[in-house]
Amino acid sequence: MALDLAGELGSPGESQLKTTTAGTPFTPDQKEYLEGFLRGLTAPAPTTAVHSAKAASDQDAAAKVADTKSDNASLPLGKRAQLAWMASGKRLSKEEQIKFESDPLDAWPRIAELSAQDKLPEGEDLYTFKTFGLWNVSPAQASMMCRLRIPGGVLKAYQAEAIAQAAENYGGGYVDVTTRANLQIREIAGRYMLSLLTDLHEAGIVPRGSGADNIRNVTGNPTCGIDHNELYDVLPLCRQMHYRILHDRGLYGLPRKFNVAFDGGNSISSLEDTNDIGFKAVRVEEGHGVDPGIYFRVALGGISGHGDLARDTGLLLKAEECVPAAVAMIQVYIASGDRGNRKKARLKYVLDSWGFEKFLAEVEKIMGRTLRRLPQDACIAPPPVDKAAHLGVHTQKQSGLCYLGVDVPVGRLSVAQLRGLAGLASRFGSGTLRLTVWQNLLISDIREADLGEALQALTALGLTHEPDPIQAGLVACTGAEGCKFGQAPTKSTALAISAYLRGRVVLDQPVNIHLTGCHHSCAQHFIGDIGLIATGVEIPGYKGPGFHVFVGGGYGREGRIAVAARRSVPVAELPIEIERMLNLYLGLRRAGESFTDFTARQSTSELQSLFLEGVPATPAAQSPTTMAPTITAVSAQNGFPQPRPAMAGMESHLNAHEFTSDGRAVKEQAK
Repeated sequence: MALDLAGELGSPGESQLKTTTAGTPFTPDQKEYLEGFLRGLTAPAPTTAVHSAKAASDQDAAAKVADTKSDNASLPLGKRAQLAWMASGKRLSKEEQIKFESDPLDAWPRIAELSAQDKLPEGEDLYTFKTFGLWNVSPAQASMMCRLRIPGGVLKAYQAEAIAQAAENYGGGYVDVTTRANLQIREIAGRYMLSLLTDLHEAGIVPRGSGADNIRNVTGNPTCGIDHNELYDVLPLCRQMHYRILHDRGLYGLPRKFNVAFDGGNSISSLEDTNDIGFKAVRVEEGHGVDPGIYFRVALGGISGHGDLARDTGLLLKAEECVPAAVAMIQVYIASGDRGNRKKARLKYVLDSWGFEKFLAEVEKIMGRTLRRLPQDACIAPPPVDKAAHLGVHTQKQSGLCYLGVDVPVGRLSVAQLRGLAGLASRFGSGTLRLTVWQNLLISDIREADLGEALQALTALGLTHEPDPIQAGLVACTGAEGCKFGQAPTKSTALAISAYLRGRVVLDQPVNIHLTGCHHSCAQHFIGDIGLIATGVEIPGYKGPGFHVFVGGGYGREGRIAVAARRSVPVAELPIEIERMLNLYLGLRRAGESFTDFTARQSTSELQSLFLEGVPATPAAQSPTTMAPTITAVSAQNGFPQPRPAMAGMESHLNAHEFTSDGRAVKEQAK
């Protein structure tokens, strides 16, 4: 049920709660508490003593608040939403119950306690520690992972050096660039949790809220402030949103995780349409009833892993209106999101239930005014993105300066490479590193006269700015090598695909190939030209990890959810399958046509028919069994943990998904 932010809650039993024993009317907040208290008294008894004690404690707390006429307006909005949920007779999910009983933001002393004992979190600590960016990734790795917060993906060299030092002192000696232009430090022993966070904080890196049911890293364009095509530099907006999140306790404890992105119309996209809230800069000229200038359109409900891209709301905001509007939208979501069913708790499902107009009406109530609207066709969109702009050498809008797009294979950098890049940025640029959603980074503000020397320094680090078109388009989450949800190795499989195809397939432009290890879709397989999601495979002669194959995804102007092409391809057979798909594209495309354009002119049924036709039987010489050592070798060569062996009788939960009739998405079945 939705919590009325004006303070009045209408629900069953309200007629029983009119006045206090003194005859004075209850306030709406007191009635809200008492409703929950009465429902708790009439609810079936919990089945365990622990749950009984918790329920009694909650009831006592509600009664005490009512008795003392306490005003629950002082409580965080998330806590009020939980109380309203329970007052309507609904049960909280396990995670919501944890948040209700203790605020995860207060977990710092517990982190210090377990660090002193050299213990990894268990039980409820598994959830609460995520609010500080700490994950226990066992059994994939018997250690912790820390996800950082880097607003807009822009780092100063001294921060990069501090992160490298932390990864060396407390982690596995490497960092991973993520698909939210962020960094992860992995293989952290329990005893180092507190020291790691302390050192990061001292460098201005505060991971608070980077996990659990909170607002994740705020993304923007990596070329903000330096791009010829840019309509608006969004980095200040990213930072404004970032610091509002860090310092507003009311923006924590959401029903589920939440993503916000700003796009200034740059050459490299922020993938704003994959976010819960996406702001996109546009130009408006005279004659449309508003002052001409640069504005932001707002799209809502993006969640590509559930088969949806964000949809335009019709709103047209000035830059200074964006963050206040985002905060109001998040507040409406906190008050109205599902607190019982985790699978239906994202913003998308509020919008599906309410529709945009009801949602925006609630936003306008909070903001106290009607928000500006303008039809989309009255706006001038920025130029199309350049899908190769995140790699190579590119001029900046500042005369005589350029930026260098560095390839980071599957997003992994050693601490020596990260230090070297920080030094390179300080020596030849402005000391700025810019992470991208494509798991690589840019070094900006290099004088053209210094470019040759800068490229030599890059080569000395074992890195390049000119990868082959296959490598340039690879995106991979952590997968089974480092995530307990991973159903197959992703990073090593991606590198094996690149190594196998090198010299076998000649591309004249990148093809985006996204490998994701589980249903969380961190690598966003549904927007890849070719999208791969891990699964368990059981076929004659083979039982182990594999991938479902999707094709035809896109983003921005080319936004489209990929369609199912093949199911359950064994992991070691995947390079051959990708080779077959790319050769089909090369043989049938129009002159110079991109993979995205090629698939866009095919219907769903045509795509599925095209990529299923002529699927060969697995060649005996390259069967999954005989090719498996190739993946293992790639893992060893690149320092990845070896994938966990398939368990006897393993049946991936992804096999409990079913493809919709048009093949555009998969739906998880209730377990």
